[in-house]
Amino acid sequence: MTSAEIITIGTEILLGEIVDTNTRHIARNFRALGIDLYRTITIGDNVERIADAIRDSMSRADIVITTGGLGPTVDDPTREAVAKAVGAQTEFREDLWNQVVETISRYGRTPNENQKRQAYVPQGAIGVRNPVGTAPCFIVETGRNAVISLPGVPNEMELVLHESIIPYLQKKFNLNEIIKIRVLHCSGLGEGMIDEKIADLETLSNPTVGLSAHTGVVDIRIAAKAKNEPEADAMIAQIESQVRERLGRYVFGADEDTLEKTVLDMIAKRGWTLAALESNLGGILLGKLPRVIQSDGLTPSALAESVRGLHSTSQTDITLGVAAYPDDRSAEMFMITPRGEMTHHITYGGPPRSLPRWSMSLALNWLRATLEEMD
Repeated sequence: MTSAEIITIGTEILLGEIVDTNTRHIARNFRALGIDLYRTITIGDNVERIADAIRDSMSRADIVITTGGLGPTVDDPTREAVAKAVGAQTEFREDLWNQVVETISRYGRTPNENQKRQAYVPQGAIGVRNPVGTAPCFIVETGRNAVISLPGVPNEMELVLHESIIPYLQKKFNLNEIIKIRVLHCSGLGEGMIDEKIADLETLSNPTVGLSAHTGVVDIRIAAKAKNEPEADAMIAQIESQVRERLGRYVFGADEDTLEKTVLDMIAKRGWTLAALESNLGGILLGKLPRVIQSDGLTPSALAESVRGLHSTSQTDITLGVAAYPDDRSAEMFMITPRGEMTHHITYGGPPRSLPRWSMSLALNWLRATLEEMD
């Protein structure tokens, strides 16, 4: 199995000045190629530390991808670091310099001496054209590894990855597998309880099964590696069937499904309408449902009266009210359906700032469960 590691380079990432989106993009594309991604790491602009990280990755993985540090300034260390990692000197490449000159000339400018740094690469490296930036890329091949250095600018990195690097990897490593992902979404059951019900599935090697907890929602990821998509789909379907059988109604959707979309689809299927009221949620329910009003500071009794008033004026089939109480770490819910009035009180043990989103998720799941009971 072909393996890879990603090293993002830049002190600005470590300082929190910019967010690394390159790793996610590369990881998703490697998944589609059937490449096993072992590890990702971010290193500041230090030649020795970058070289150490590259050597460490080379000891484990076939492919080592670096992003960033290919600019023209003295704090762009990737070229020198890769050379140190593979035990080579850097060399000036006229063909790469011509690329730099050509790119800069498009802007009506003449390159300066500083920019010549971008035409230096480890000796023997394969030059890779960067058609939208001034930083040429390169590949260093060893007996086992391919060390590939790409720009840090996302749109440059993505273009080079798709135009040059992916075709190179497919040929170099004879990539003929895919990794396909299916994500099931659950609500109403905590991560620990879900783990108890599917723990044996989490020990599988192919497909693999993993959990990821969010605020009020737990995702179950099923990943299958196969020769083709139909084979991967069949492998995933077998595990998905077992998960759904064990978790039943706690699974509300998959992949791009959301709680709010699931609820709205269920309501629309019945030909019903929905209105909602939120209190102390900061507008997050307002952003999820089409007919929502805000009325902060409502007590539980005031919430119920407000929902009754909204139900009367809106003439909807279902009216939902949700109020969060950060001081008490609790939330109150009140709902009117064609079957009457319902209340629901929940307490919360997590960070107070997450209470509004948690309350919203549990309220939507409460509505979802209520609709299912009406079937």
